Amino acid sequence: MKDHQIQVRVRYSETDQMGVVYHGNYIPYFEIGRVEWLRNKGVSYKVMEESGIGLPIVNMNISYKKSAKYDELLTVHTVFKSQTSVKIEFDCAIYNEARELLTTAQFLLVFVSLKTGRPTAPPDYILELLKTFE
Repeated sequence: MKDHQIQVRVRYSETDQMGVVYHGNYIPYFEIGRVEWLRNKGVSYKVMEESGIGLPIVNMNISYKKSAKYDELLTVHTVFKSQTSVKIEFDCAIYNEARELLTTAQFLLVFVSLKTGRPTAPPDYILELLKTFE
C-alpha cells in the first residue's frame, strides 16, 4: 500500500498556554509518519543510516487548517507520492479524533551519502520496494 497511518497523542510540552499545539511541533508528527511508513514497508531508518544513507528534507510545505489540542489522539496519514533518481516525495495529513482535517503537508527528501553529504541513488532494496507503488 502507498499509505500508512499512525496515531500520536499530543503531549502537554507540545502546546502553548491555551493547550494548542505550537506550529513547529507538527513537523515531528509528520516525521513519525514518514519513519513509520518506511518501517511498515520493512525499511529501518536506523539500518539505512548505519549503511551510510541519510534522507534529509529539502523542501516542505505545510498548511494549517485547524488547531490540534492537548491530549488529543491524532492520526498521521502518510502517502508515498513519487520517487526519482535521488528524491522521494510524500503527502501527509493529520486528523483529530473527530476525523477533522487539521494539517496537510508535502515533503521532498533526498537520499544522501552520509560519508560525502552528496545525493546518491537509494539502496536497491528501497528501489525494489518503491517499484511496487508505480
